[in-house]
Amino acid sequence: MLTEAEFALVAREVRSRSGAVFSREVAGPAEIRLTPLARREGFATVNELIAAARIRPDGALWNAITEALAQSETRFFRDKSLYKTLRDDLLPAAIRKRGHERVRVLCAGCSTGQEPYSLAMLIEEMREEGLNPAIEIVGADFAEKLLDKARSGLYTQFEVQRGLPIRKLIGHFEKAGDLWRISDRLRAAVRFETHNLMKHPSSLGQFDIIILSHVLNVFAPETRAEIINRLTDALTPDGVLMLGGGEVLPEQCDSLVQHQHVVRRAGAAAKIAAA
Repeated sequence: MLTEAEFALVAREVRSRSGAVFSREVAGPAEIRLTPLARREGFATVNELIAAARIRPDGALWNAITEALAQSETRFFRDKSLYKTLRDDLLPAAIRKRGHERVRVLCAGCSTGQEPYSLAMLIEEMREEGLNPAIEIVGADFAEKLLDKARSGLYTQFEVQRGLPIRKLIGHFEKAGDLWRISDRLRAAVRFETHNLMKHPSSLGQFDIIILSHVLNVFAPETRAEIINRLTDALTPDGVLMLGGGEVLPEQCDSLVQHQHVVRRAGAAAKIAAA
């Protein structure tokens, strides 16, 4: 078990790098998540890993520790109502407004890629129904190790069983030893980029839809508002931000209006209500 001093140090370093906040209650789970990293780096215990991170000047171990601890929970087709709203409302509306231009969708804090790949499957089904949506999907996360897994398209039996109907598994994956590999077609449909939510997403461009699902809970309340404001700044004038089920806007986001999953700028929401 981590000592109080070790946990305080880890929590401070992780927050400075990712903005994520850890309470003392998660020290046990934190040690479990750091044990594989300690072994890969050649340390007998997590305590030795932390001691080495303190004295190594390049910060590489702290970055690895942060990636291991700040990973967001994810699974395929989490929040079915979110995907239904995308399929029935938001994507068709964005396609109509864009005309011949591509609709751009960002999955922020995408972790190991299940969310953007779920969206790619949804769009593939729209095409099978005779539609021809031109949609660019970008998945973004600060952790390169998570993005490497996402780019590989390889998932364990446990991961594909979480939220993925058998029909979609058979239609979009193939067996690769003990793993499942998503189709090359869907891998090509998603571009993964490195982005830390503590920074402005200007380098990624503007988006019609930004999905930020079940990511905010690891941040402090004031940080959540900063992240929301930075992301909405990267929306097109009538673009929308989507939160996960049960998530609500921080109080500091006065210029935004939320209806279920969907967050809009107050002016855009007023226009829709008046239409």
